[in-house]
Amino acid sequence: MSIKMPAISNAFLWRRVHSLMGFWLVLFLFEHLTVNSQAALWIGDDGHLFVKLVNLLESLPYLQVVEIILIGIPLALHAVWGIKRALSAKINLGKSDGSSPSLAYARNRAYTWQRLSSWILLVGILAHVVQMRFLDYPKKVMKDNQWQYLVGIDFDEGLYSLSNRLQVTLYSSQQISEMMDRNSLGDEKESVLDSPNSTEYIPSKEVEVQQAQKLHQEEKWLKKLASFSLKENQVVAVCSKPGIAVLLNVRDTFKSPVMMVLYTLFVLAAAFHACNGFWTFLITWGVILSIRAQRAMVSISILGMVLLSFLGLAAIWGSYWVNLRY
Repeated sequence: MSIKMPAISNAFLWRRVHSLMGFWLVLFLFEHLTVNSQAALWIGDDGHLFVKLVNLLESLPYLQVVEIILIGIPLALHAVWGIKRALSAKINLGKSDGSSPSLAYARNRAYTWQRLSSWILLVGILAHVVQMRFLDYPKKVMKDNQWQYLVGIDFDEGLYSLSNRLQVTLYSSQQISEMMDRNSLGDEKESVLDSPNSTEYIPSKEVEVQQAQKLHQEEKWLKKLASFSLKENQVVAVCSKPGIAVLLNVRDTFKSPVMMVLYTLFVLAAAFHACNGFWTFLITWGVILSIRAQRAMVSISILGMVLLSFLGLAAIWGSYWVNLRY
């Protein structure tokens, strides 16, 4: 006689997927905040390690595909089920007249904060991705057969010395306009690059082609430079390494007290949500079952929250005001 096993419900499967994706995102958050902290953690080194790590990440082949598969998809899967759970959550932490439960226990508070932090993270992650990955992401263009990275930033006195140390060239809107006028990019120019291809090697043409290619790259570089809509107090920073461009972008973001406060709230919510979620993950998958083990894991989770908060806040409060102001 065979025993028929009950079917696994979709809700059960979704909870497991949500839990696994959350665990993966906790690991990513530790990596992400560790990299970001290097912009300010070692005072006086001008974010050297941050630049090195970003350069390494940017050198990965098919980076956008990797980001979508390893970050975008897990984030989307975790968010879909997380929104569903947040919408159905019943907050029972406050005072009650007796018609509804009021449970002011530590784990019940953690449950409430987990749901509230999820809404902060939903808004914060969307804003963070739009700002850092699209609106303020460095533009890339070839010049003199070398990639150049361009980013628009607000000017301040500290950039005079900092740009020299980081080997960054700054361009104001007036400089860009004058360069455009001198090069008359609006005129159509005939180039040897547009001539029909020949199978015959002509030594004298090699220099001509190389010069034409150089002029072509300079024209594209100037057009990219002119594509920035600069305000009166803004400049375009040009450098040869993506890590330096991103570092300047981070510095520029955290010059603003408003952005510092918003990102502080964002990081604290992420630190709590990640480490409290990790505690739940260990219970969900049967890693910690006894009350004693669960209580011990609470202390470890709190240490994780403190560490994540420190790494995130180091970048927010130290990038401009401590390490890279001058």
